[in-house]
Amino acid sequence: MALPVQEQAKYWGIVTTVFLVALWFLGDVILPFVLGGAIAYFLDPVADRLETMGFSRAMATTVITLVAILIFVIMVLAVVPTLVSQATSLIQTAPQLASDLQTFLTTRFPQLLEPDSAVSQTLAAIGQQVQTKGGALLQTALTSAASILNVAVLLVIVPVVAFYLLLDWDNMIAKINDHLPLDHAPVIRDLAGQIDQTLASFVRGMGTVCLILGTYYAIALMIVGLQFGLVVGFVAGLITFIPYVGALVGGALAIGLGLFQFWGDWVSLGLVAGIFGLGQVIEGNVLTPKLVGSSVGLHPVWLIFALSVFGTLFGFVGMLVAVPVAAAIGVLVRYAADQYKTSRLYVGETGRKDG
Repeated sequence: MALPVQEQAKYWGIVTTVFLVALWFLGDVILPFVLGGAIAYFLDPVADRLETMGFSRAMATTVITLVAILIFVIMVLAVVPTLVSQATSLIQTAPQLASDLQTFLTTRFPQLLEPDSAVSQTLAAIGQQVQTKGGALLQTALTSAASILNVAVLLVIVPVVAFYLLLDWDNMIAKINDHLPLDHAPVIRDLAGQIDQTLASFVRGMGTVCLILGTYYAIALMIVGLQFGLVVGFVAGLITFIPYVGALVGGALAIGLGLFQFWGDWVSLGLVAGIFGLGQVIEGNVLTPKLVGSSVGLHPVWLIFALSVFGTLFGFVGMLVAVPVAAAIGVLVRYAADQYKTSRLYVGETGRKDG
């Protein structure tokens, strides 16, 4: 005899509560496992493709791991030192940039910015705070024993977790499928398939878009000659998954830096602005339609809301799980809406008579 709906709702409510409480208390402890799981999920189609080519699952996982290690080593040797150097220089240059902005406004708009005005003092304070706090933060992040230990733990645990999860991914899915409640298994499989399709379209697609755009912005800005082009490209690419935010933040940062470096050289400034304009055209008309698709079902406002809520409640781990949770909630809400449209609550007596 099946459990009443009220009893089932109670048990599933307990499971959800335990999950949220665990996420709240464990936080940074489960970060390597969340990252490892995300990487395994991201790479599972690649492993499946290699299996269709004749590789065993173990061999496919090993090949993917070796390629990933090679790419990581190249990144560490070729990109990371330059990225850290440019980020440090940007923080150290911030007071001079604020001073140059103050001089520029004072020269061209004297009525707007007096030397002793609140705006002038604010600019000077911002520059000093960025240098003091930003430098201290970067120095702490780079030299703190705890930070080094955390990074070392991530670098060791995340690949190991990702390797074993990728190796056993199909077996885990089969085990989960075998333990689904028999009465609801078909519905759960259908909903899980929709959630997986949404996540595959968004996470894998947007991950590729972020990588392509970040690389494009960094290379193009460095070719133009922008001093901190690699940092700007990295930042813009990293946050491209938040709708419009990547281009707005990256474009504002690049053009702002370009104004100080290329003032009077309008061709270079135009090239900087054109790089982000072209990036938006490519993203909106080529990358996103081809790699993400139009049937993801994650509205930009819903995505931003989920990132804000989960980031506030659970920190960085919350931001990592925000997208899959938002996708799952979106699928469940659409399913509930479809069920409501066929229910007596919606149809009522009028619907019965019309039918």
